[in-house]
Amino acid sequence: MALLGPVSRVAVVALVVCAQISGTPAAQAAGQDCAASGRAARYVVVFDKGTSADSAARQVGAACGTQTVYYPQIAVGVATSADQGFASNLGLDRAFSAQAGRRAAPHSHQPGTPAPVAAAGAVPGADRTGDQWDMRAIGAAWPPGRSPGSRSVVVGVLDSGVDATHPDLAAAIAPGKSAGCLTGAPDTSAASWLPGTSSHGTHVAGTIAAANDGKGVTGVAPGVSVASVKVVDDRGYVDPEAAVCGLMWAATQHMQVTNSSYFVDPWGLSCAHGDDHGVVHEAMARAVEYSTAAGTLNVAAATNEAVNLTPSPKSGTPPGGTGCEALPAGLRDVVAVSAIGANPVKAGYSSYGLGVIDLTAPGGDGGDCVLSTVPSGYAPLCGTSMAAPHVAGTAALLASAHPEASPRTLRADLEHEAKPVPCPADYDLTGDGDQDAFCDGYSAYNGFYGHGLVDAAAAVPAPPAPDLRLVR
Repeated sequence: MALLGPVSRVAVVALVVCAQISGTPAAQAAGQDCAASGRAARYVVVFDKGTSADSAARQVGAACGTQTVYYPQIAVGVATSADQGFASNLGLDRAFSAQAGRRAAPHSHQPGTPAPVAAAGAVPGADRTGDQWDMRAIGAAWPPGRSPGSRSVVVGVLDSGVDATHPDLAAAIAPGKSAGCLTGAPDTSAASWLPGTSSHGTHVAGTIAAANDGKGVTGVAPGVSVASVKVVDDRGYVDPEAAVCGLMWAATQHMQVTNSSYFVDPWGLSCAHGDDHGVVHEAMARAVEYSTAAGTLNVAAATNEAVNLTPSPKSGTPPGGTGCEALPAGLRDVVAVSAIGANPVKAGYSSYGLGVIDLTAPGGDGGDCVLSTVPSGYAPLCGTSMAAPHVAGTAALLASAHPEASPRTLRADLEHEAKPVPCPADYDLTGDGDQDAFCDGYSAYNGFYGHGLVDAAAAVPAPPAPDLRLVR
């Protein structure tokens, strides 16, 4: 996994979303020989749809593991095992451990560098909105005091945690809907969803909902709420079980929108597919499809790998071919966002792909990065991580104006109101005479920009005209 910018105890959750289970593996209880390596690993496990929690636990136990959480709606569970043969026992097409993979090949892939947390101190109060070229680009440079959006609309920031004490975010944070998901099970204690060593999630949250208070920066939708759903650990990894947990938590908490500025893939962006990738794909596809059906629109960054992405199939269809997939961005139910710079042209780092990219938004490039909140202050960062929350914030504005709108309707409105951006006639960013990428499609829909540049202004109802009648 990698971040797409530059990059306790478990609370008892009384929800239908999951069942937390513990106990001795059935294989050990039955006297079978389970070879413990001495270091347990966590696995995401995919079962046949309709499998009960009890049946799933028995299957895990028989393979020398212990089931810790189960999502019956999608038949995906999380298990731990100290037996190195656990995945083989259960089936390599059913179980996968990102932890075990990293231990086996510790230097095969490194995550994106988390944006560091600034030293504690008073947050500067100067107005920085003049530096927010990105908001002007999408029509979200709101006049002083105007805060479009409704607090009843909650955007789940699936990321590295959000600083709830930042003055630009304190009023927007929804602590009752925030949770940590690093173990694959939702933990509602504050320590689980606050940021650790990364400011990435706080930056994303500020782009969505920073207050329009004349200080610091202002978000796309300063009137909406954000929930911190921590899926990115302090090293910058997003394990598949954490991402599944985040999506399921957002759905059961009835969040209208989520933002995922990361990709799940412990091997780097996946351009080769094996059983392990199939497990991750199936688990993620089921979680996205469930959350969409439950009423949540999922927005995701296209990744900073500068590759031509291929669409990911729906659940039940194994990924195949030779194309490169990004999860969750490549899934059809997800709104995938590419990044442009201030010019505006697709940023060189931004991945792209006809049939994958739905919209584009400012992510910054070169010396023009996106300014937003970080713990104890403000900082500019570049990446598709920064582009995606512009779209998530705009979706939240639409959800505020149309509370009954379904994810499909919100998506259609985003696409319809976007400003088309045609393929560039010349995409030679380095000036060496060669094209750095090839844009397929036409002006209204193409692989670089999808349906075009997101338009926040079009998502906000026009203020009522003043009554100019003379008073007699």
